[in-house]
Amino acid sequence: MTMKLCLARLVFITGVIGLTACSTLPTDVQRAPSFAIQDTVSTPIARDIQPLLEAHPGQSGFHLLQDGADAFAMRMRLIEAAEESIDAQYYIWHDDLTGNALYNRILVAADRGVRVRLLLDDLDTAGKDPMLSVIDAHPNIEVRVYNPFANRTRRVGDFVTDTRRINRRMHNKTLTADNQAAIFGGRNVGDEYFSAAEDVGFGDMDALAIGPVVLEISAQFDLYWNSEWAYPIAVLNVDMATDSAAVEAFRSESDAQALVARDSEYGDIIRQLESSEPSRLSEFDYAWSDWVLAYDQPSKVEATQVSADTHLAPKLREGMDQTQEELIIVSPYFVPGPEFTQYLIELVDRGVRVRVLTNSLQANDVAMVHAGYMRYREDLIEGGVDLYEFKAVRNFAREKEEGRNRIGASRASLHAKFFGFDKQYLFVGSFNLDARSVALNTEFGAYFKSPESARALSGIFDDEIMEFAYRVQLDENGDLEWVTMDEGEEIRVDHEPDTTFWKRFNTRFMSVFVPESQL
Repeated sequence: MTMKLCLARLVFITGVIGLTACSTLPTDVQRAPSFAIQDTVSTPIARDIQPLLEAHPGQSGFHLLQDGADAFAMRMRLIEAAEESIDAQYYIWHDDLTGNALYNRILVAADRGVRVRLLLDDLDTAGKDPMLSVIDAHPNIEVRVYNPFANRTRRVGDFVTDTRRINRRMHNKTLTADNQAAIFGGRNVGDEYFSAAEDVGFGDMDALAIGPVVLEISAQFDLYWNSEWAYPIAVLNVDMATDSAAVEAFRSESDAQALVARDSEYGDIIRQLESSEPSRLSEFDYAWSDWVLAYDQPSKVEATQVSADTHLAPKLREGMDQTQEELIIVSPYFVPGPEFTQYLIELVDRGVRVRVLTNSLQANDVAMVHAGYMRYREDLIEGGVDLYEFKAVRNFAREKEEGRNRIGASRASLHAKFFGFDKQYLFVGSFNLDARSVALNTEFGAYFKSPESARALSGIFDDEIMEFAYRVQLDENGDLEWVTMDEGEEIRVDHEPDTTFWKRFNTRFMSVFVPESQL
């Protein structure tokens, strides 16, 4: 179960169950302020990329990470190259093959003197307090959690007694090494995000950034890290045993898990990847550009209104307002609401081609989100928006053509969140086009110029999208139909594809009453 599904269900459940015993968060918490280390120009990462920065004064470089294994390998590369600091900020960090491998590399980095600050949203930490406390016990690592649950063992009680606060989560995802290079985008940490899971593979998007933008990413991290909503894990678990025996036991287990990862099929895939890719950051291709970094303030947890001063969404809207020819929206959870639906139709009316890719019902891991989205399909299509839904069935023939070994996940799902503007600009980040990203969760992203990637994105919609998505359109009777291509043959269906009758019935039933503001 994904965190978005868990959160949506719990919020719904709180409306129909009674109150339970409540706990309170500790008061007068001592948070020693800390900030990104500035003097890192002599680190290996800085020395490697310095010629590139000198060749592009004032600009930043952006390298897209579309493949899951690429994204994992790049995170490992940054962690292993870090000499001074690692700052990691995530909504989800699973204790699975890839999550444990990254934890192990972070411990090794801390052993060699790297300062590590790990900031996690508290929704995904249930049952992980002992592990996080042991990691936090390392003298060079500090763990903090954003907007924590006061009740550490029976969290549903907090959803009932403190719903408004606990319903607001930190969805940002960044990893920064030595204040010189950073990864940001849509991926959490876990096997399904890095093409390492066998049950489901999330199609996703990250970007590696170098140059002055990294200083802004670090400033964003500092803002969250030092905010009143980030609690040191130690103050939430004052009775948690972190003696030397517990630390040693965890280190032994972590090293063993790292060996398992190294000797796994996925380990072979990563080694194959690394042998075919550059060994230095400076050898990757970058789009050099000015940029706009956009993120919600950590105080969004208590905000009552969406404001351009404190929220990301209005800044993203400004980019859309300037679009002249084409707007592409890729959002796994797409619930536009009546106002934004009308906005997209108005863009079409003034000559902008609007194309949207979101999940089909079968590919969507949160059926309640699909229930909210399906209310707007007819209006969008009638208004001229080109609407596509991602297939849950993986395209193995396409992957084979790419010549790479892969884990054979049985189902595909879209998780990427990015936007293309006029075949010139991209916005890559954590922002879903739904009410939760607009008003509840904190989000992060960057707007930058990348004509080559933006044109490639447009070309995929022109030439390839019918291979991995359905075009949703209206038939001659005004009813919805789904059209796709399968081995060169056009396929048309008159219902949500690849689903059972009961799944369609239940989703349609939910669409009548599901609270859109929570999706």
